[in-house]
Amino acid sequence: MNELAVRTMTGVVMIATALVAAAVGGTVFAVAVAAIATAMFYEWTRMVRGWGGTWYISGFFYALLPALALLWIRERDTHGLELLLWAFLVTWSTDIGAYFAGRRLGKRKLAPTISPGKTVEGLYGGIAAATLIGGAWALSMNLGKPLLILAPIFALAAQGGDLFESKMKRRAGVKDSGSWLPGHGGVLDRLDGLVPVAVLTAAAQLLGLT
Repeated sequence: MNELAVRTMTGVVMIATALVAAAVGGTVFAVAVAAIATAMFYEWTRMVRGWGGTWYISGFFYALLPALALLWIRERDTHGLELLLWAFLVTWSTDIGAYFAGRRLGKRKLAPTISPGKTVEGLYGGIAAATLIGGAWALSMNLGKPLLILAPIFALAAQGGDLFESKMKRRAGVKDSGSWLPGHGGVLDRLDGLVPVAVLTAAAQLLGLT
């Protein structure tokens, strides 16, 4: 089975699992989020071994804040599930749009010293996909027009999160943060974009923008 097929199958399973846990909510979602946050922190500590105590403390908050944000978004009000799915859709569409746009159209390197495989065209593709899909979901669910503007901004943040983790891996001298997910690497490799999106979405909710 080729790499794209393995990547796709793993991605479908991850998305389906996330959707089921989000739909059920309550204890099921809380346990799933806690397990993922624990895996994120574990992978972080492996990468930063020998970097100093500040990196370990930073990793704790790096895993904790998005976990709390996701729980807050889901349980805050009656539109929590729809807003949570919006955050997921923005993150996933950014990742998928960037991947395929980069493969088909990518020519100009986005950050060659950090992640040589990422391109400017991939960045634009990810932003475009998140804007279209996130905007369509926000309108169909009546989540508020501010999300139409926030979708591309959060897509940019998601790709910034991806680059941040790529820089960490480069410093650590590893290709992936882990090997849990066939075709994807570790948990951090798949959730680096969701980290800023989750926190920013919770902030938008607190500010009454949704």
